Amino acid sequence: MSAGPARQPATSAGPPALDVARVRADFPGLAREIHGKPLVYFDNANTAQKPAAVIEAVSDYYRAHCANVARAVHTLGAEATALYEGARTKLATLVHARSREEIVLTSGTTQAINLAAWAWARPRLRSGDAIVLTTMEHHANIVPWQLVAAETGATIKVAPISPAGELLVDELLALLTPEVRLLALTHVSNALGTINPVREIAREARRRGIPVLIDGSQAAPHFRVDVQDLGCDFYALTGHKLFGPTGTGCLWARREWLEAMPPFMGGGEMIREVRFEGTTYNDPPYRFEAGTPNVAGFAGLAAAIDYLGSLDAAAIAAHERALGEHLRETLAAIPGLRILGAARERVPVVSFVVDGAHGHDLATIIDADGVAVRSGHHCAHPLMRFYGVSATVRASLAFYNTHDEVERFGAALRRAIRMLG
Repeated sequence: MSAGPARQPATSAGPPALDVARVRADFPGLAREIHGKPLVYFDNANTAQKPAAVIEAVSDYYRAHCANVARAVHTLGAEATALYEGARTKLATLVHARSREEIVLTSGTTQAINLAAWAWARPRLRSGDAIVLTTMEHHANIVPWQLVAAETGATIKVAPISPAGELLVDELLALLTPEVRLLALTHVSNALGTINPVREIAREARRRGIPVLIDGSQAAPHFRVDVQDLGCDFYALTGHKLFGPTGTGCLWARREWLEAMPPFMGGGEMIREVRFEGTTYNDPPYRFEAGTPNVAGFAGLAAAIDYLGSLDAAAIAAHERALGEHLRETLAAIPGLRILGAARERVPVVSFVVDGAHGHDLATIIDADGVAVRSGHHCAHPLMRFYGVSATVRASLAFYNTHDEVERFGAALRRAIRMLG
């Protein structure tokens, strides 16, 4: 890990420039060669590479602190518990929660949304109630609500988007009628990169007494999240997109909601006392954390949060903005290529199709040039249908990517198109 923030001296022209070469040295995976070519990793919306500090934190847990949490008074147990609970504290700071007790540690965004669906929504929904989603949601923010709606008799309403891939906010607000019990929407589209105006939408939902859940899986890796400023009721995020280990994440929820929610799963740690006649449950957030957790993973996630905190947020934002524009300009210059969406506010994530070429074929061919992108529907079938395609190629960038890599990607893609032509 670098000794301090990766930045260069500030100038009057704007924020300090990100020292990308220094940052890249912190990520051992970026030094790989694929088929004899330097790796260009443009699949960050799928999962991000990990800095050495994260890898070392995971290894150190197993090497020096390996024990279960909250179930032993010996030294190793105390150390493991401190690592695990330390991640909760860091996540609370990361999203600006009012207290660490508002953070439920989960395996990722999918579990977090399912927790809200089954422990919060299911006991409250009745026949005739409704949930509002949007056309651009990931399956993880669709299927749990479908399952709960089917059990309770509730219905789902879907807010439309424009061809540019932006929410039609007026039409969304028109759907927030008295029978709506929840609005669930993504902060950033995983397929389009669109940044939704969730703060303004949450404000209008609150005026109507409708709780709001935000899928922040794609937002947290790109900019600071403040749940108090956003005014939402639930916020879910995933650790492995945030440069941390897989199998980590959290659900932030207002304390009053957590206290009113029944357990999602039963087992050890989520109880105070168990008798065959009945069980007394633990307080939140532990009420929702049954079983042995991913201690090593959360030790790594805590290290990832520390690492991100050592970098200059303004420099990252400026670098990613420039990368995203370079990427879109490069793709727009390729004949027969169509970019999906053109949102005004976006992160450097671009999905596209090429006339006469299947996305899987393109991704396979450019892999031979060392370029890693994702092809497919990106767990967003309704969005793909909106654009009339079955699959796309998606290039998703992070702060450790470079302009030279964008050029290499463009050249590899042009070669692949010529081969398939």
